[in-house]
Amino acid sequence: MEEIVFGFGALSTFDETLDLLRLAQLAEREGLDVFSLSDHPYLGERLDAYAALGFVLGATARLTGFVNVTSLPVRPPVMLSRTVTTLSALSGGRFVFGVGAGGVWDRISDMGVQPPSGGAAVDALEEAIVLVRKLSGGGPPVTHSGRYTQVREVEPTPVPAPAVWTGSVGPKSLSVTGRIADGWIPGYGADWASPRYRDSRPVIDEAAASVGRDPREIRTVFNLPSLITDQPLASTRGADGEWLGGSVDQWVEELTMAVLEYDAAGFMYFTPEWTAPDEVSLGRWAAEIAPAVREAVAKHND
Repeated sequence: MEEIVFGFGALSTFDETLDLLRLAQLAEREGLDVFSLSDHPYLGERLDAYAALGFVLGATARLTGFVNVTSLPVRPPVMLSRTVTTLSALSGGRFVFGVGAGGVWDRISDMGVQPPSGGAAVDALEEAIVLVRKLSGGGPPVTHSGRYTQVREVEPTPVPAPAVWTGSVGPKSLSVTGRIADGWIPGYGADWASPRYRDSRPVIDEAAASVGRDPREIRTVFNLPSLITDQPLASTRGADGEWLGGSVDQWVEELTMAVLEYDAAGFMYFTPEWTAPDEVSLGRWAAEIAPAVREAVAKHND
């Protein structure tokens, strides 16, 4: 992937399968880097995120895919290790392991998974990431006696684990991100100017430094549910300060600033309704905004 990654969030419903593939192939032709699918297995109208992602990866040659983010409670870590390394191997490394501690717990519990107490979900997240990595990249059989998962003499896959991006929100999960993850996706569409980002990123950085990591190793990739408009907006931020979007030029100015001043490493485009963009918006995002931001950043760094 490019140093600054540009991608989009796709749909994954049964009645929009052709749109999913068509948009992904358009994104690849136009030079985007990443596509993502959300993981909501408790919703019957949704395709399974991992099956759909594998299908799209098989029909593309350059796009990287990731689940934004995996609902860990319904996907056991041992099987996740097999799934993510298989997808990475089959796609030539075009895969990122996006993972979170939970999500919509009332719906997850409907699937027979009991909601955890206290910080147990975050502890399970950390253990799962560690175990996925243990079960990847070859080596001797793995025995793991964790609090949430126990395995005995399980052979690792020969393929290294992919990069891990978390959807951490609370202080405890942010610390997990700093200690062991490769990237962070701020929750609820928070951007570089939001209090959520301003308060959360230092927690990641402090946790990284506490274990001897360079905080810059943890990439921040922003989900942006915003508009791309024909004409400039009088204000590109709402009453609560959230990024609303704007014209191509307004986007380029804002994202360039996000990279240069806030070390943004990537941007995932959604509509304000958190759905996949139409072809016109996706084309502008890929063919006009992304290359202009890359050019502006490169020019600044020369």
